[in-house]
Amino acid sequence: MSADPHAAAPHGHGHDGHHDGAPHGSRKGYLVGFALSVLLTAVPFAVVMLNGLATPNTAAAICMSFAIVQIVVHMVFFLHMNTRSEGGWTMMALIFTIIIVVIALTGSLWVMYHMNANMMPDMGMSGGM
Repeated sequence: MSADPHAAAPHGHGHDGHHDGAPHGSRKGYLVGFALSVLLTAVPFAVVMLNGLATPNTAAAICMSFAIVQIVVHMVFFLHMNTRSEGGWTMMALIFTIIIVVIALTGSLWVMYHMNANMMPDMGMSGGM
């Protein structure tokens, strides 16, 4: 029997010697992710820089949709998040995070809209003085 309690443990990154199905990135995967990231950045940049291409609301919607897609690209290609890694717990943490962010953003926008709509009317000092 060995005096070192860790001598019988397999060497690795603290994952019982196996990778739990977590893929490691390949050069091709990183290049695809990089190309998609550049594309997903360049298109909204072009939409904003070419002023006549879209109305401000449409440009904002395009930028936001491309940003959401880019978040997914980064999570899949660079953070290697999928349903197989860590027994699915990374996906559960992601879903929980998305729910919390949606609640916080929706609540903030709702409060700001109603504060703006319910502010006292302009009590201008026009005339009378």
